[in-house]
Amino acid sequence: MAGNSSRKGAIRASKKGPTTGTGGKNKKRLTGKGPTPKAEDRPYHAAAKRKKAVAKKSDSKVVRKTDGKEVRTTRAPRGDRPRGEIVAGRNAVLEALREAVPATELLVARSIDVDDRVAESLKLALHLGLPIREAHRAEVEGISPNSQGIILAIKPFQYSSFEEIMQRAKYPALIVALDGVTDPRNLGAIIRSAAAFGAAGVIMTERRAASMTASAWKSSAGAAARLPIAQVTNLARTIDAAKKEGLFVVGLDGESEDVISSMKVATEAIMIVVG
Repeated sequence: MAGNSSRKGAIRASKKGPTTGTGGKNKKRLTGKGPTPKAEDRPYHAAAKRKKAVAKKSDSKVVRKTDGKEVRTTRAPRGDRPRGEIVAGRNAVLEALREAVPATELLVARSIDVDDRVAESLKLALHLGLPIREAHRAEVEGISPNSQGIILAIKPFQYSSFEEIMQRAKYPALIVALDGVTDPRNLGAIIRSAAAFGAAGVIMTERRAASMTASAWKSSAGAAARLPIAQVTNLARTIDAAKKEGLFVVGLDGESEDVISSMKVATEAIMIVVG
């Protein structure tokens, strides 16, 4: 009869596993898995998750706010970031190179789509003897998300001092002092005009005023390379020092009734304050 375990020749086997140990001497013995890994090397351990989070925060993504919006970009290695000011974007870089803005290097993304602007930028950089460095696109975009794959690192501007300007000035000297000029393009235009009128130099304040950026350099049309430019901490004290040196100080005001062309000071050393 089927299922009759008492019939002759039947095989009786239990469905349970071994109820006693094997002593590690047969095929069921345990196989070793080697030394226990460190906690930070175990994928599901809290230490491993913390290590992964730290690595992701430092090397992977960083949130930057642009016009109130959050933009996720890849962080570039700190050692590869250009120091100082940069000019980013194909049009901006090309214009800066055309004006021979002092720079330290040209940074170009690998596999960049080379158009006429990029080709001319590379040609100008070679002509100017400027180092060209190729980098991963992630590094370039980490420096400037809107770089279009090309960045120009600008050399820090070398300012003169008021004393140096006075030493180089020829009598009758013309010095232009700027008070509260905050637009770099206006700064460059004033420098260009001052150079055209034979000024001995331009003086500006260090705070709450525009500095010699790439925009100011371009607006000066190269005059910033020929004209001494100084930064001072206190314009009032500098004006007093100019008076002691014998300069006649004139302040320009758009609402003044006096016309500068009618003033009889052309034969004297003069400082014109613009603001």
